[in-house]
This record gives sequence, structure tokens and C-alpha cells, in this order.
Amino acid sequence: MARKTQTQPKITLSASRDIPFDRLTLSQSNVRHVKAGVSIEELAEDIARRTLLASLTVRPVLDDKGAETGMFEIPAGGRRYRALELLVKQKRLARNAPVPCIVRTDGLAEEDSLAENVQRAPLHPLDQFRAFQAMRDKGRSEEEIAAAFFVAPGVVRQRLKLAAVAPTLLEAYAEEAMTLDQLMAFTVNPDPARQEQVWEALQGRYTKAPHEIRRMLTEGAVRATDKRARLIGLDAYVEAGGAIMRDLFSQDDGGWLQDAGLLDLMVSEKLAEEAEAVRAEGWKWVEVATDFAYGHSWGMRRLRGEAEPMSDEELAAHQALRAEMDALEAEHAGEAELPDAVDIRLGEIETALETLEARPLRFEPEDLARAGAFVSIDPSGRLRIERGFVRPEDEPAPEPEATAEVGTDEAAAVGYEIAASEVDDGPLSPDAAPVEEEEEDGLKPLSDRLVAELTAHRTIALRDAAARDPEVAMLAALHALALRLFHRYGLDSCVEIEPRSAVFGAQAPGLGDMPYAQAVEARHAAWAERLPAAPEELWEVLTGFDAESRAALFAHCVSLTVNAVHDPYRRRPRALAHGDALAATLSLDMNRAGWRVSADTYLGRITKARILEAVREAKGEAAAERIAGLKKPEMAKAAEALLEGSGWLPELLRTTPLAEDAAPEIELVDADDAAVATEPATGVARSDIDGGETAMGDPEDAGEDEPVAGEALAKTAAE
Repeated sequence: MARKTQTQPKITLSASRDIPFDRLTLSQSNVRHVKAGVSIEELAEDIARRTLLASLTVRPVLDDKGAETGMFEIPAGGRRYRALELLVKQKRLARNAPVPCIVRTDGLAEEDSLAENVQRAPLHPLDQFRAFQAMRDKGRSEEEIAAAFFVAPGVVRQRLKLAAVAPTLLEAYAEEAMTLDQLMAFTVNPDPARQEQVWEALQGRYTKAPHEIRRMLTEGAVRATDKRARLIGLDAYVEAGGAIMRDLFSQDDGGWLQDAGLLDLMVSEKLAEEAEAVRAEGWKWVEVATDFAYGHSWGMRRLRGEAEPMSDEELAAHQALRAEMDALEAEHAGEAELPDAVDIRLGEIETALETLEARPLRFEPEDLARAGAFVSIDPSGRLRIERGFVRPEDEPAPEPEATAEVGTDEAAAVGYEIAASEVDDGPLSPDAAPVEEEEEDGLKPLSDRLVAELTAHRTIALRDAAARDPEVAMLAALHALALRLFHRYGLDSCVEIEPRSAVFGAQAPGLGDMPYAQAVEARHAAWAERLPAAPEELWEVLTGFDAESRAALFAHCVSLTVNAVHDPYRRRPRALAHGDALAATLSLDMNRAGWRVSADTYLGRITKARILEAVREAKGEAAAERIAGLKKPEMAKAAEALLEGSGWLPELLRTTPLAEDAAPEIELVDADDAAVATEPATGVARSDIDGGETAMGDPEDAGEDEPVAGEALAKTAAE
């Protein structure tokens, strides 16, 4: 006999009906009390656009006897009710408009509310990305999609970018084999094949950090902040067919230019075009390069052109702009903040004034025929044209200095005469007896020997006088330094100080773009404008400077002679130790100066062990272990990211403070107090320094080559 199968009772769904809005009320049984998700205002706009997409869950309100009152409370769907209520208040929805509702009578109201929120599965982000992509494929614009979901167009562009990543990577993200941050990093490069290649290469690595993904995807590309890209302009590059990679999920400073070859070609053409315009000015030579080594013009004399005067029209425009600026500043003088329009206008006026005041320089034809110019790019991406440099081989042959004959009356005034035709009296010997000369009607010129003896006495006395007047001594030293640093062939000083300035371009490519190098160049150019073009006028100009100006120029000149470079072909351990002491005295901080550790400046040029040591010092052992398994190029880039902002410096760039008792005390002894004074710093007797032929120099040089500067120094010391 066959058994009867017991049938399971069928499920009966809750009834659904339309209930007028004014018959609905919120229930105290709703478990949602914390605000989260889309705002009520945005939800109301969404309902207005698409109507209500989900019914409300309601329960009948019963009276004391358990009978229905005709009102319904809402335990689940309170936010939708608030949105409908807002539309009613805005008179966009009728108060008695029918609202789709599911009527519940069994169970607890709190259970209904909790189940509706807990059982609802959130949408996976990938589904949202693909939904936006589907809408875009069906003709919706980014702005329309953004308006439909009340988000910014930039958010839509980000989602579409994520949806365009290689399908295999999207699947890895869906299977949680990849994080959202990693997926966002892959959007930098739009090439799916390259994305898959990088993802495959990362599988065997310990770290798959987003910054490493971005680095691998942008290898070979040029940052938009590169000065070459700034010179050409992104629009021109794109118009020429170049592609730009953009990162919509982090600060990319304009992105990366993918076609470095196209960029370099455009830069070369641009520089060549500008060089032709400069060459047409008449220069003997024009050199062109994206970068020149720091100090590329050392050893060359720079000509100083005269600024072209303003034309009548330019002068009138300058006066009008200045008057407008003064009027605007006076009108808004008492205001804490300028109106936007006024602020913009003042900026425009300042730019126009700077353009008018930056006058082009005019050079003489003979100068153009022997000098040249450099054409390159400055760090900001603007064209840099340096005009008026004369190479040593192009310098005109110096004219021999003729010894001026002093007439009888002049000889009587100064006490001696140097004649160009004087015959040498023979070797100067202490045993040589003076030769009696018969008196003649005229005054016979002094002999070379006597001139040397007299000027030797004067030189030693001049040294003593200079030592007693530190201010004039500094002026004399400043004069000697400035002569050689601003006038390459200036010989107008009796002070034998020979500054040397090393060129470091070969040791440090890109040094000229660093802020400290630019500061030195700008300071030198500013002083060159203040100092005279003729070396024989320099002493008079320096004596007219105030003490502060002299001190500033002296510091600049001395700074140009500093050389603390470790040169393998020139061992100078004591000089390098002094460089460390000088850095400590100046409290030099290379971080504040502008140096930054990177793969190019340091990390990519040392061993893996040293890279790990640097990371270990700055970030600890755990950070070093995370990158220990990488190959050297990847390790250098990863370390660069880890060390960014840490302030870490290589040992050679660190400054060790001086010990408190490191500076020796030096007691200055006046010549009146002791015949021979010893300098504690050297242990050398001053009499040994000042006396003898070595200190005095060649007697003939002392008497003939530099009388003018010596007389000027003596006169200044006497004053």
C-alpha cells in the first residue's frame, strides 16, 4: 500500500496595498537610530525622479480593544517615509497620495525592522562600477549619470576608470585577491596588457603596495611637472599626438607623459628655434642644451650690456599702471581683505609692470663679435637665455702696461722717479757698496735697487697699518676677492689673495636646479649689477659702500671659494675636516636647504644593503624587512617612498654639532706690547711671516706692477 506524501504548507506572503500617505505614521519600533547612507534630501530627489522603488513595511494601529483604527505605523522604511514627508511639505506630492505598502500582522515590529536592514546585502563596488559603465554605453553622459545619483562628475569618472581596468584584474578584485587601493593604482596606465603584465610580475613579491604599482606602470614616462613638459605645454604635446596618463585617485600634478621620445624631439625643436633667434642677434656662438652643468660659465668673462630705455609709449603705460595701482591700494587701504576683482587686477598690474621694467640689454657690435650665449631651460620650465659670455681664447690681447715717465716737477713732488729706460744696476747684494754718481743738471731717476728697498719698507709698514685697522684690512681683502671673482683678469690689487672656485657640474648632474645653487647664482648676478664694469673703479665703489653692504659682499666672495668636495684625485683630509667644522658653525641643514633623498640622487646608486640600512635608520626594522626581497631598482623606489618626509640624510650630508669647547680662544697681541707676537692658532712668529723675501715678494713686482692699489690702501688706512 503506497504511503501518502505529506505536503509542506505553502508560504503566504504579506498583503500589499496602497495606503494614503496621511494614514501613515512612524513607529517607535524602528531599530535604525543612527544616520547613515544617503541623506533624506537626496532620497527625496531620487523618489521624485524615479518614484518609490521599494514598498514600506507597515502594521495596523490597533485601539484598546484590538480593533484597527485605519492608521498604520512604519517599523521598516522610516527614511523613505521622511523623504515622502519632505516632498509633501514641498507640495510636490499630495498629502493623500497612495503609498505602496506591505502590511504585516504576525511577529514583532522590531523583528520586521531588523530583518529588513540585516538581510539586505550591500552592493559590491564592482557592480556599481559596471552599472555606471553600462549607463555610459547606453548613451548617458558623465554629467547625466552624476545628476541621477547626486554625486560629482569626478566621482563618475573615477568609477568609469575603475570599470575600464583589465577584466582579469577586476575578477581578482571581485574575489578579494586585490584591494580597492591596488585596483585604483592600476588605473594610472590605461593599457590592459601592461596592467596584466605588472600584476603578474607582482605575484612573486612580498609587497604589492599601490605606490609600487604606480611606479611600475609609469616607468619610462615623464612627469608633467618636468621642466621639459612645462616648456612645451601639455596642450601642444597632446596636439602633436602624445598621450598623458592620469591618476584620478591621488595627486598626480598633471600626470605622466607617455611618449618621452616625442617630448624630447619637441624640446629640441623648441630650443633650436629659440637659439636661432638668439644667434640672429649677432653673437659669435650659441650653445643649446636642456641642462648645462653647474658652473658651466666659470672662467668666462660676462659682458654687461646697457638696458634699453623705455619708449615714450612704454613710459606712458608704466606711469598709468603705477597710478592705477596706487589708486587701488589707497582706496582699499583700510580693508582687511581685498575684493577678488581688485586682487586680480593688482596682480595683472604687477605682471605688466614687471614686463615693462625687465628691459632687454644692448651690447656693442665688437662685444657681440667675440661673445656668445647659452640657451637652456630653467627649473620652472621657462626659457633661460644667458647672454654675453667671452671665452678665454676670444679675449682681446692685453696691451702692455707702459711705465709712465715722471717729469722733473712731479719727481720733486713724490720724491722719486721710475724711468722706462732705466738700466739695471746689477744684482742686489747686501755687501754691494753704493756707487758715487756725479751730479748732473737734472734729477736722475732712482735706481731699481733703491726703489725696491724703499717700497719694501713701505710694504711692511703698510702691513702693520692694515693689521691695526681691521675694517680697512677687510676692505682690501674684499677688493682682491671681488676683482678676481667679478673681473676674471683684474690685477689691480696689491693684496695677494687668489680665490679659486671649483666647478662641480661633473660631480653632481642637475646641481644647477637645486634651490641653493639658484640662490648663489642669483646673489652673484645681483652683486654684478651693483659693482662697476671697469676693475680700476672697484676700490672707489667699495669705499663708498656701508659696512653692512661690504660684509654681505665679503661673505658672498668668501663663499665662492669654499670647496669641501671629496675628490678621489686630490686628497685633502684636513680641508675636508674644516668643511665639517664650517658646516657645524653655520648649522647647515641639508633638508632645510632643499636636498631630498630619492632613487636618482642616492638610493639607486648604492648597494641593497645600504638601502636597507637607510630604511632601517629612518623607519625601523619592520619597514626594512618589507622591501628586503625586492630587486634593487624596485627596492630603491620603495625606499624613496618610505623615506619621503622622514628627514633622513646620508652620513656625508649630516652636520655634527661642534663641541662646546671646540673653538680655541685666540689672544690678539698689539705690536706695541711685544716685538714678536705668536699666533696661537699656527705657532708661527709674526716676524717670520712679515719678514724675508718670501713674504715681501719679488722686489721688482713690489715696486712697479701694483703701485696704484698700494697707494690707495695706504691712503685709506691713513684716513
